[in-house]
Amino acid sequence: MGRRGGVTAPTPGGDRVTRTPPIRPVVLCVLDGFGLAPAGPGNAVAAARTPVFDALWRGSPHATLAASGPSVGLPEGQMGNSEVGHLNLGAGRVVMQSLSFVQRTIDDGSFFENEVLTSVCDAVRQGDRTLHLVGLVSRGGVHADLPHLFALIDLANRRGVGRVHVHALTDGRDTPPDSARRYLGEVVEHIARSDAPARIASVIGRYWAMDRDARWERTERAFDAIVCGDAPHRAASADEAIAAAYARGETDEFIAPTLITAADGSAAGMVDGDGVIAFNFRADRARQLTHALLGDASWNAFDRCRTPRLHFASLMRYDRTLDAPFALEVPELHRPLGEVIAAAGLTQYRTAETEKYPHVTYFFNATVESPYPGEVRHMVPSPRVATYDLQPEMSAEALTDATIARLERHEDAFVLINYANPDMVGHTGVFAAAVRACETVDTALGRLVEATRAKGGCLLVLADHGNAEMMLDGAGGPHTAHTTNPVPCVLVDEPTGVTLRTGGVLGDVAPTVLELLGLDVPDVMTGRSLLVG
Repeated sequence: MGRRGGVTAPTPGGDRVTRTPPIRPVVLCVLDGFGLAPAGPGNAVAAARTPVFDALWRGSPHATLAASGPSVGLPEGQMGNSEVGHLNLGAGRVVMQSLSFVQRTIDDGSFFENEVLTSVCDAVRQGDRTLHLVGLVSRGGVHADLPHLFALIDLANRRGVGRVHVHALTDGRDTPPDSARRYLGEVVEHIARSDAPARIASVIGRYWAMDRDARWERTERAFDAIVCGDAPHRAASADEAIAAAYARGETDEFIAPTLITAADGSAAGMVDGDGVIAFNFRADRARQLTHALLGDASWNAFDRCRTPRLHFASLMRYDRTLDAPFALEVPELHRPLGEVIAAAGLTQYRTAETEKYPHVTYFFNATVESPYPGEVRHMVPSPRVATYDLQPEMSAEALTDATIARLERHEDAFVLINYANPDMVGHTGVFAAAVRACETVDTALGRLVEATRAKGGCLLVLADHGNAEMMLDGAGGPHTAHTTNPVPCVLVDEPTGVTLRTGGVLGDVAPTVLELLGLDVPDVMTGRSLLVG
């Protein structure tokens, strides 16, 4: 299928693209966490009754896409995730990810000369205050990575900081649910090996400290522990804190805030003049706690126990609306799919429930917060439950209702919809719930296919990374993390004679959408269309 000629339209950068108004809309449907793997124990995708997806796979052009490792800008063997997936999907190229970018600066030494990081360390040293390192202590590589924390400890040591307190947020979501003891042990070993004046000052499950859905009561619990030294539990060591949490029935993600007392029995907090470096490199789950730390007197999401004046920096930029120093920023991405569609004078619709709304907007738009002209956004609230195994249907039905209504009433050229269920329920490790999540999405997909066909449109159905297809680990325990498995890509109601090529990656999807729309692919989009014929 070739690109069609037609009307020219200017782009914001002054370029021109040639377009023919699309005859029908293109719907990009992301089944989040719906990876492919052989059927067997723990594969909720294969175990689920998915007659709609199965029929599409049998009867439509389809292929598998690589969604992990270097294919999406990550290190070899590193699992993909929703942020990475949607960045690649929208950018139309392989995007170097923050994980790799930060590590490169550590490897070349520029990390240790970074002016933002060194200025925080120097201010703390000069004021004889404490440097607090706050972030996810994990080798999951999704939000943070242990070598980055080690580099910060080393940097503080080199700059002569006298006290470093590590506030360890435990994972259990992108890592096994009982792996925190191993990771915290690595931190303790690194501190001892480097003879740094550092210690672990608190242990808090990410459930509390890394909420992204305005459940501020969770953020408040983490804030109270980190800032005011007020937590429900205390322990003499990080290992003791983990052991006590497991005895209470808490896995890593849900560890209640626990203060690690100093030798004199005191617990850490923050005071005026202290420094804070937030070392998560991914923004979405770092924002709430950051806003709580930095918000001025008008900030009122909850009543803060204390508002110390801090020397703050984050490893990466968390929020363009937040006036806070950040150390590193990956190179800006130009001409993502949304911008190209807008420049052609076409409208587009982005929709997801709360959990994945940033991904279909901010991340898909190459970390641009504001919508492009003609870009309409709609968020359906995620259910207010503690964990999504309690409601694996999530908000899929309401999301589908709203999208069908949009299709029926408007003439959008492009629709992006994300179904969060396989990923969010997969993270709970509850197999039966993950099966139900996949079945729910299949039912919703059937309705979406019918509505798109009624509109005369075509669909690309795919996933951004794997998860629900692997619910058991090698020992038969729950597997709650993402996977490195390939993901499906199905072209529904394709143009006559068109098939999909093999060997594709997520960065090939945007050029594919543009070809279906009859729009030229910008030179900066180095991905290749998946269409053949």
